Amino acid sequence: MTAAAVLDLSPGAGLVLDGTEWTVERREPHLGRVQLVKDDGTRERMTFRFLANHPQCRPSSRTSAAGADRGRQRKASEDLNAGQLELTELRMAHLLEVATGFRSGDPFHPGPGEPRAEYDPATTTLTERRHAKVAELAALDPAHAKLLGLSSVGYRTLIRWENARRRFGLVGCADDRWLRRSGGTRTVSEEVREAVLAVREETKRMAKVSMRTKDRMIRQYVREEFGPETKVPSYDTLRRLWQEWFGPGGARQRYARSADLPESQGHVLVHRPGQVVALDTTVLPVMVREHVFGDPVKMHLTLALDVCTHSLVAFRLTLVSDTSVDVAMVLRDVTMPLPMRADWGEDLEWPYPGLPAAVVAEFAGHAVAGLPFFTPETVTTDHGSVYRNHHLVEVERVLGCQVLPARVLRPTDKAAVERAFGVIRQLLFEHLVGYTGVDVADRGADPAADAVLTADQLEHLIATWIVAVWQKRKLGEYAPAWDPDGSHSPNSLFAASFAQTGFAMDIPSPELFYELLPAHYVRIDKRRGVKIRGLWYDDPDVLRDYRGELSTRGGKHKGKWLIRRDPRDRRQVFFQDPISHAWHPLPWTGMPQAGQMPAFGDARASALLAKAAAAGLKPQSDTELLPVLLELIGSNIPVSKWPSQMKKSQRTEHARETHQARAAQADRPRVPAAPATQPIPVPAAAEQEAATVLSWPGRARQTQEAVAGERRRRREAARPAPVPPPELGHSFRTRNVFVLPEDDLEEDRGGPDDAG
Repeated sequence: MTAAAVLDLSPGAGLVLDGTEWTVERREPHLGRVQLVKDDGTRERMTFRFLANHPQCRPSSRTSAAGADRGRQRKASEDLNAGQLELTELRMAHLLEVATGFRSGDPFHPGPGEPRAEYDPATTTLTERRHAKVAELAALDPAHAKLLGLSSVGYRTLIRWENARRRFGLVGCADDRWLRRSGGTRTVSEEVREAVLAVREETKRMAKVSMRTKDRMIRQYVREEFGPETKVPSYDTLRRLWQEWFGPGGARQRYARSADLPESQGHVLVHRPGQVVALDTTVLPVMVREHVFGDPVKMHLTLALDVCTHSLVAFRLTLVSDTSVDVAMVLRDVTMPLPMRADWGEDLEWPYPGLPAAVVAEFAGHAVAGLPFFTPETVTTDHGSVYRNHHLVEVERVLGCQVLPARVLRPTDKAAVERAFGVIRQLLFEHLVGYTGVDVADRGADPAADAVLTADQLEHLIATWIVAVWQKRKLGEYAPAWDPDGSHSPNSLFAASFAQTGFAMDIPSPELFYELLPAHYVRIDKRRGVKIRGLWYDDPDVLRDYRGELSTRGGKHKGKWLIRRDPRDRRQVFFQDPISHAWHPLPWTGMPQAGQMPAFGDARASALLAKAAAAGLKPQSDTELLPVLLELIGSNIPVSKWPSQMKKSQRTEHARETHQARAAQADRPRVPAAPATQPIPVPAAAEQEAATVLSWPGRARQTQEAVAGERRRRREAARPAPVPPPELGHSFRTRNVFVLPEDDLEEDRGGPDDAG
């Protein structure tokens, strides 16, 4: 045990043993042991040998001499300025000369005339050398000695300096007044302290007020509670005191109140990728053109950011607002590798060491871009309705993660993703045509007219920017704690995690898409199929063996069949065959037999059923609902339904349905499934350029064809097809006109029954 850790075993001294504080009650030196007592009265006898060799035994800062320094970091020579450092080195040179005879402390590097006779260790003792040094310093000019900090140096002063030098090194020779404790306000009495704390509690529940108002309230409290004769410090002193105790007070009132709430589990240290993924949605500050009418609209951007590496592991653009299904698909994108796109070069492929790109591509079935993928453990979100529903609870069970909303009024819980939105806005969105600014006051003259990008083009641009720029960008103040001065990017941090903890490459199967959709447990009708939220779905080939049968499912949904519904596209639902476990689409029974059916989602289906009920319709089959649905979508195209006559909200609603259907189709696994060696097809650049053409005429033509096909089917079902008349001369070519039928001859001659 070093001299710095000498135990004080005198009665009344405190010891900390294995994290528990004890007090020395009685010392028995003749037996080599002491008796310790705890606050609860427990007593133990322990030997000096045991305490001296115990690794978890130290003096208590409450009673030890070093206890006055608790709450302070250990002083260092770097705390001294240049002048103080020179004086400290001079003091140390004098101490080294007393100890060794050489001012450098090294006998192999002596100075001129060293060692001097009065400091030669071979002929003098340590006590003699100390007295000689005291006499030498006393002989100095008083002004020079005071300037050098060597005035009034006595025998005990040299001993005190030497002990401090052995304990702290060079800084032990410094004057304690140079490094005196900073902070604190000595002019504050207990009465003023009580007044400050009372005003603090009062102003937390009030609206935000200035420091002048707080100063007036403090003085009022002291005057009324302790009398007008009680002294109160000046305004400047109270202002410095308030900032020292409670901070500068720049936060909003509701955030300041929430910061004082007690924490249940304390601070969480994120130290591995996927431990915490922050998820948030914001309005995209760029106007884009939708695919149906070509109108400029605002989209919503949903980001998933890994808090450990600050990687943007997934994102999604939605028109108008996102739903729980969109959030589920974002979490699915986090777990799946990002495919390379047609115009991406080799510099954007999987770059992380320890796992070759060929191995990842073999498991994924396609070339993989340089973006991390993993199964998140905890997902931090806000308190939006899309994050707090039964569907997302089921999604987190399937993925094996936990969706943990941020604490109320605690924006710092997901500050990383909030900051990411601002950085993306500065580095990318501000450079795009159609940028709308931070708010209305910063908006341009006509950003809607400047919009030229479509949703697909912007999605491709953001994906390229994330892989090519964001993942390779230096983090700056977000450098890791183990290398705060290093140069790191999200890619380098994720690569470093390989060396630390490895990488579990768990790529989910394409069927994960169906497991993340809302589930419905229904029975299969013998004639009509399955009914999901008011609409009937059927496929004779898929449900042939299960019509009217009960499933083998037990428990809460005993005897029912599981059907998955995609709220973004209600034209079909999905059924899993219990034998092959393959998923099959069940089309809506009201869809026309010929032509294409326009896409519609949950909102349009609800409006359809509401309008049918308001009109008093009680359809025998869903085919009778098709005209109502097509009328809602805009199939008749009267003047009031022309794009120029429709409201902006109505056109946006049509565009949203189309956008959701396209997203649902892109998320859905390919049928039939592509082989593992083939890459996932990516839309060509020419198709993205063609999206800029207005497609409302195509949508109207699609609905007209659906109406025509439905009318044709009804006409054919109402009457049989007409039989064309035979051609002229057909009867002469089929039989001989000169042969008389036998029945006619017998009728002329008469039969035996005619007699009599």
